[in-house]
Amino acid sequence: MLYTELLRLWDEAVQAVDAKDWEGSLSKLDQISEPTSRTLFNAASAHLALGELDLALKAMDLTIAKDQRLAVGFFQRAAVMMQVDRLEEALSDCIWAQKHMRGNMVIDYRQLGLRYKLYSWQVLYNAAAVYCRMGQWEQARDVLLSASQERGGGRGGTIEVALDSISREEVLAPLLVSEGVVFRPRKQDVEQLQQRDFLGKAKVISSMIPNDDFGGFEPLRLQKPGFYEPKGEGSQDSRYMRVRSPYMARGPGQLTVPGGAMVFLFAEEDRDGMATVIYDGQRGLLPVSMLEPAVVKSSKGKRESLQRVPSGIPLPPGLKPPTRPKAQPGPAAPPRAHSTSTDTPPPSYTTATHSPLPASEPPRYTANAASDQHADSAQGAEAGSVVVKVHYTYTVALSVPLDTPYSELKERIAQKLGQPASQLRLRHKLHGSRALIPLGGEAEPGRSVQEVAEAGRATLWCQSEDPLANRSILYQMVALYDYAAQGPEDLEFSEGDTIDILGEVNEEWLEGHCAGNIGIFPSCFAYRENIGENMVDDMVESLENVL
Repeated sequence: MLYTELLRLWDEAVQAVDAKDWEGSLSKLDQISEPTSRTLFNAASAHLALGELDLALKAMDLTIAKDQRLAVGFFQRAAVMMQVDRLEEALSDCIWAQKHMRGNMVIDYRQLGLRYKLYSWQVLYNAAAVYCRMGQWEQARDVLLSASQERGGGRGGTIEVALDSISREEVLAPLLVSEGVVFRPRKQDVEQLQQRDFLGKAKVISSMIPNDDFGGFEPLRLQKPGFYEPKGEGSQDSRYMRVRSPYMARGPGQLTVPGGAMVFLFAEEDRDGMATVIYDGQRGLLPVSMLEPAVVKSSKGKRESLQRVPSGIPLPPGLKPPTRPKAQPGPAAPPRAHSTSTDTPPPSYTTATHSPLPASEPPRYTANAASDQHADSAQGAEAGSVVVKVHYTYTVALSVPLDTPYSELKERIAQKLGQPASQLRLRHKLHGSRALIPLGGEAEPGRSVQEVAEAGRATLWCQSEDPLANRSILYQMVALYDYAAQGPEDLEFSEGDTIDILGEVNEEWLEGHCAGNIGIFPSCFAYRENIGENMVDDMVESLENVL
């Protein structure tokens, strides 16, 4: 059975109870194919109102079978048991009701939909009524005396009157849940039964009929580069304000703001002359006399002003992004004479987005530059040449002879990048390693690019670094985690960076070099890879130079 159908029948049965239509209420409850303990309790209440004790007792049995910890159910069934003269079972229900009170003086069933409070003294009162019908007057008197010690409202003088009746050996009438007090469904659930039209009716907001009288919206505006600001009157054009002079917080809720700072006016002035503003992500109070409207100046001949305050949604830019350079068609490359691989692709012009450099701009690609690059690719395909890919702020590729010395290779790379060779540092990776090892032997005559080339290719990493004067690199380590500098002497790096180790401070701290900076760092933040033969040779040469 659907829960919505159960709610509908339950609500209709409750409405019939309010109208004292007990038969109509029972007819609605009988239509519920899967009754709950609360709907069965309501059915028992309706049978009691009609005087049908046997049917009421049967409904109470089903109620307790559904919810075996319903104290008010045992309390109600005990009263019905007394009326049909089943005293032993009535006394047992009183004991179970007292047990399911769980030591509480009162249980409020309003949260379950029953507007009734069951007190512990009421359960004891019904137990005393059972003892009266059994003829055990002393036991009934003792139970009432214990009930008089219970705390709880709604008692009045009921216990005192009952004690007088027992002294005269008069039978006590059992207490029951009042007639018409039944379990009701939640009001919020009943309101959801009504069908709602969430979409609503169609409404015309625009028309293609010429000279239509409807004018409920503003026509679309042409988009222009910059920020769209809604029109206002005077100072209401923007809610950004500027602080005239520095202000120190003098009370709770106030902000400390330097002079000339830009704040956002969150609320208007209050009776104390203070306004609520937002500054640096915090909301607080500032005197209105300290605020002045922010002056937004726009320079002529520019699309945007540096002092412009964005108070709207940025519109799309007016310029189109640059397109990738394309090589001009040139003469066919000569056939390969001594090439051992047929799938080696020509070097690419770039593999990343061009980004501005701190010292100079990256080289611009023109038709002549594309032709030169194409010529370099053709020469690289010849025998005795190697394609060198250099990772910088952007990636470039060039073809050089296999016996090119390191010093000449560095000069060609510096010329291609537009940077001085003295500030560039070349690094490479050993096979299976993540550490970037400096390209040693740049000043030695006999060291060429052939040492780092493999299968006609070589990959290098270029960094802008100041040369390490009179310092030798012992070995390299790879950062395991990000490390933020805790002081001016610390070395800051990110996970995966290569760190040149210059010395060991102690067992836990090392002195290193990374990205042009020198400092100390905890040794546990980096790890040292297995040392290969080439790395051992470089270390031995470095130590010999120092000695």
